[in-house]
Amino acid sequence: MPSGVGGGGILNTGHDRPYRFSFYSNALSATIHARSLSELPAEGQTPPPASFFSNSTTLNKNKTNGMNGDNDSDGNTWWLDVQSPTDDEMKMLSKVFSIHPLTTEDILMEETREKIELFRNYYLVCFRSFDQDPYSPTHLEPLNMYIIVFREGILSFHFRPTPHPQNVRRRIKQLKDYISVTSDWISYALIDDITDAFGPLIQGIEYEVDSIDELVLILKEAEQSDMLRRIGTCRKKVMGLLRLMGNKADVVKGLAKRCNENWRVAPTSDIGLYLSDIQDHLITMTQNLNHYEKILSRSHSNYLAQISIEMTDANNQINDVLSKLTALGTVLIPMNLVTGIWGMNVHVPGQDVPGYAWFISIVSCLAVFAVVGGYSTYKFMSRK
Repeated sequence: MPSGVGGGGILNTGHDRPYRFSFYSNALSATIHARSLSELPAEGQTPPPASFFSNSTTLNKNKTNGMNGDNDSDGNTWWLDVQSPTDDEMKMLSKVFSIHPLTTEDILMEETREKIELFRNYYLVCFRSFDQDPYSPTHLEPLNMYIIVFREGILSFHFRPTPHPQNVRRRIKQLKDYISVTSDWISYALIDDITDAFGPLIQGIEYEVDSIDELVLILKEAEQSDMLRRIGTCRKKVMGLLRLMGNKADVVKGLAKRCNENWRVAPTSDIGLYLSDIQDHLITMTQNLNHYEKILSRSHSNYLAQISIEMTDANNQINDVLSKLTALGTVLIPMNLVTGIWGMNVHVPGQDVPGYAWFISIVSCLAVFAVVGGYSTYKFMSRK
């Protein structure tokens, strides 16, 4: 096949495109990265992956015919990771590996439901990771990972760049002298790396929740303006993670359950121990997130209650001032009424009598009334 033409008639338009294919095998000294299927293997790298593909196809046919297809520790385990496969590429891979049309449809349609399905010669695991938006700390975009596991190899598909395959290959390089790298172990490692990616986010949420829970009742009024925004942002993160966690624990539980059943393509029993550990982590994470949501809900209620108490105190202070003004007005209004009446063009008592006896008497009566009214008001306010 010419170097400019990929599998299924796909043209290579240049070397500026990202690497979309990564091929690993424990028989190779390094991972092969390529922009298209036609570049597998890379120049000067042997053995070619095509030989492994053909061997896997032969083994799949042997299993179908009832021959022994168990994976032994001396066999070669391969792993082809594909980013954003095209229709032609999926068609070719489906033909080579005898992938069921339902599986191909789920991958091309980017099925979002997490699940495990067993087929004649492989099992499919749909597992969701996330892609965090650097411009929005609360937005977590779901990233679907599709893992097709054969006895002798594994295919993984995703439609956006993700660090999980590279992390698993690094882990294999570190542990290859201590473990037997099988296709089931690679699928477990992918699921485990996706699960571990939630750890730092949940840890950060735990610190934020503890801070909010401690500060919500002790902050001064001038420092509370940002608290409601912090609570809302943290609750949005928690709900986003709960949505991504979804039914991961059920999927891993179902996969671990298959390990103890007599299924030809199911994972081996020793992988079940690893999967049970992942299930425990997922359950713990989900329980922690639910606990944080309850704390945030309580903190939100406490914050609103504190605001309500402060508003009630402010209203009480205003009412106290108004009551004092009302008492003062009660004393001044009768005096104002008397002086207002005399200020009109009416006959004033004693105006025909010479001297200031009547004027002094009236002013004295008003002064006595003011003193008596002020004292009574003071005693009344003091009792309150």
